[in-house]
Amino acid sequence: MSILAIFVTLLIVVLLAKPVGLYLAAAFDYAPNRLNRIYGPFERLIYKINGIREENQSWKMYAASLIGSNAVMVLIVYLVLRFQGMLPLNPAGIANMEPSFAFNTAISFMTNTDLQHYSGESGVSYLSQASVLVFAMFVSPATGLALVMAFIRGLTGRAAGNFFVDLIRSLTRVLLPVAFVSALLFVFMGVPQTFEPAATATTLEGAQQTIARGPIASFLAIKEVGNNGGGFLGVNSAHPFENPSGLSNLLQILLMLLVTSALPFAYGKMAGSIKQGRVLFVSMLMMLIIMTSISLTAESAGNPVLNQLGIQHEQGSMEGKEVRFGEAQSAFYSVITTAAETGAVNTMHDTLTPIGGLVPLANMMLNTVFGGMGVGFVNVLMYAIIAVFLSGLMVGRTPEFLERKIEGKEMKLIAVTLLVQPFLILVPTAIALATNPDTISNPGFHGLTQALYEYTSSAANNGSGFEGLGDATTFWNVSTGIVMFLGRYISMVTLLAVAGSLAAKKPIPESSGTFRTDTAMFGAVFVGVVLIVGALTFFPALVLGPIAEQLTL
Repeated sequence: MSILAIFVTLLIVVLLAKPVGLYLAAAFDYAPNRLNRIYGPFERLIYKINGIREENQSWKMYAASLIGSNAVMVLIVYLVLRFQGMLPLNPAGIANMEPSFAFNTAISFMTNTDLQHYSGESGVSYLSQASVLVFAMFVSPATGLALVMAFIRGLTGRAAGNFFVDLIRSLTRVLLPVAFVSALLFVFMGVPQTFEPAATATTLEGAQQTIARGPIASFLAIKEVGNNGGGFLGVNSAHPFENPSGLSNLLQILLMLLVTSALPFAYGKMAGSIKQGRVLFVSMLMMLIIMTSISLTAESAGNPVLNQLGIQHEQGSMEGKEVRFGEAQSAFYSVITTAAETGAVNTMHDTLTPIGGLVPLANMMLNTVFGGMGVGFVNVLMYAIIAVFLSGLMVGRTPEFLERKIEGKEMKLIAVTLLVQPFLILVPTAIALATNPDTISNPGFHGLTQALYEYTSSAANNGSGFEGLGDATTFWNVSTGIVMFLGRYISMVTLLAVAGSLAAKKPIPESSGTFRTDTAMFGAVFVGVVLIVGALTFFPALVLGPIAEQLTL
């Protein structure tokens, strides 16, 4: 029954992907169309109030606008968190956030990571949750969605567009409508939405119990559709207030994949060939199915140590999992949340079997199994360019992508982008293991995985964690904050530079020798390149972590 539910979920994703993708292409089209007539008057009012001029920017101006506006927003979030104890809507009397925590949290939410080194019900006030954090959860995915549209325009020979126009369109045409409807659905399913303080109840034994609550439904909606992942409550979507039933679990999975699975078709429409997008969509779907199969197999087999003791394990490995979801839906959720770079969790990833924990790690390291809001698909297109470049070298032709030559300048920028992520993951992991071993709860292979997972999650802007790690320290706050910031914005700038370089080139008509990128052959090459590059980069670290742990059980 669980496998059937997973199949139905993936089928719904497949059915939604193309129509949503075509909608996205129309939503960001600057030419007159029906959506521009509907949203245009309201958006032009916003432009007028904020002094935004609807004119195309160069890739450098686009990048400067993106980085500059996000930096200001990080400062705003930081200041509210630092002084939340003095501000209204704080019925629990939560204190000002400590500087390193505020630094980490502000960067975390503005980079679409939502890594949380605090517990939501005790670390932030209602005002912080419902204002600056929700604000960041809207503008950070909107930034990623604007980026991918500018990147696609550059690949297809058009101007990058205007960052502020794309940002507003991401909010008004995509995130706000979907989040509003989703929040109402979550309320209908039993998720709380209130500004009342925590409730106090008397248990059957006569003890007093404090029950945290708040404006959770609205927080939850943008948490999922924006690929944010941060929980209003400490245990995230494992809490019955954030994920009360199998139906709410299904809706969360669909929301996580809604935009990310549709972007290949938006790209295909904007590139003038839906087949181009379909090939990338099918390639990513195949990788998702492979990752899901591995995780389900590992978790359903149970814990090898307990199995050797003869303990019954027909329900699989249920450690750290909610009974209302079971082993299959918990494992599936862990795959989806890292494939879509969301970071929400309905089970504690630290309690996954070694191979079950390896799959989320691999998803984040590759960052191409659909990937996060916009930024993930930019990585997908980067790997597509690499696949075309390598294929061209093998047949002795100058590589071409979308009728434009791929030359040394573009490949140097892509090489820098490829090197940034492993550097931001592996170097800080080594430093943490050498200098902060006391914060790692397991001294063996699992402890290495805990640290590796933390920095992988930060660099990939995912935000989930192996919660056995004692990460509520200045070292982890500052180091992961730096990794999140660099992991987010360096690749944005370098890949916008690639798009700007390609846009400036004259198109070359296709010939009989052109390597076609709308065929199954290209899909196979693309998947091969992703897996080979990922394996060569991270395989040694994975061998020392989850693989070694599995072999020693």
